Amino acid sequence: MDIKAEIEKRTAEIEKVINAYLPVEENYQSRIMEAMNYSVQAGGKRLRPMLMQETYRLFGGRGQVVEPFMAAIEMIHTYSLVHDDLPAMDNDEYRRGKKTTHAMFGEAMGILAGDALLNYAYETALRAFNMSVEHIRIAKALQVLSHKAGIYGMVGGQTVDILAEQDGDLTKEKLDFIYRLKTGALIEASMVIGAILAGATKNEQKLIEQAASLVGIAFQIQDDILDVTSTMEVLGKPIGSDEKNHKVTYVTFEGLEGSKEAVERLSKEAVDCMETLVVKNEFLTGLLQYLIYRDK
Repeated sequence: MDIKAEIEKRTAEIEKVINAYLPVEENYQSRIMEAMNYSVQAGGKRLRPMLMQETYRLFGGRGQVVEPFMAAIEMIHTYSLVHDDLPAMDNDEYRRGKKTTHAMFGEAMGILAGDALLNYAYETALRAFNMSVEHIRIAKALQVLSHKAGIYGMVGGQTVDILAEQDGDLTKEKLDFIYRLKTGALIEASMVIGAILAGATKNEQKLIEQAASLVGIAFQIQDDILDVTSTMEVLGKPIGSDEKNHKVTYVTFEGLEGSKEAVERLSKEAVDCMETLVVKNEFLTGLLQYLIYRDK
């Protein structure tokens, strides 16, 4: 299998799904829709909706009920990036090779665009109720989406990250906690929601969540590695920003080689976890490995 070609094919399909759910830029508040659409359409790997779709397929999912959730998870991920880039947070002016939302539209509109994307994500996910009679599955998927995006997931991880930087008390244990929540939670949400909507058993959902958690941590460690080893042309954003901002990362604690070894170990554990499932999806397994070892 040519994994890159397969990823490109699926990414093109996912782009159509996401674009179909973006708001129309109209009325007096059209500026906020423009900022939202700019943020989402700035590019990206579409990792989370892809993982969701492939996990849905892994468990025999058919139909379009997964699509509103695919768009919603990407909106939530995008809103987090929009807010991360704000002057009060990372103060970045470029992401994916383009001006960040606040740099393009102003700080106030950057804040509002993030707020709007989060709210609109739930509006979008709720459309699934009009597409399937499996309302219990949809409700459970919404619970997972809310939980993993909030104070017990991504927002919680970001909070601990900011406080640890302010207090200067970041430990390796706390960094692992941050990575599990800040990065891992939405990856977990993506795969678990796909499993739920397809009717996977509770045990299968648990295995998927475990694998996704490992992938999420490895994914973030690889980000830390790339910030040291990559180039702006490849990465699409300034490199060395962690060092410039005196940000403590996995590389700080373990060094480059130790970090690479951690990525290797975590990825193997994730694949082993997936292999315990009766159902198989060759592309999904390849995708997990490819994304962990990506160069951007």
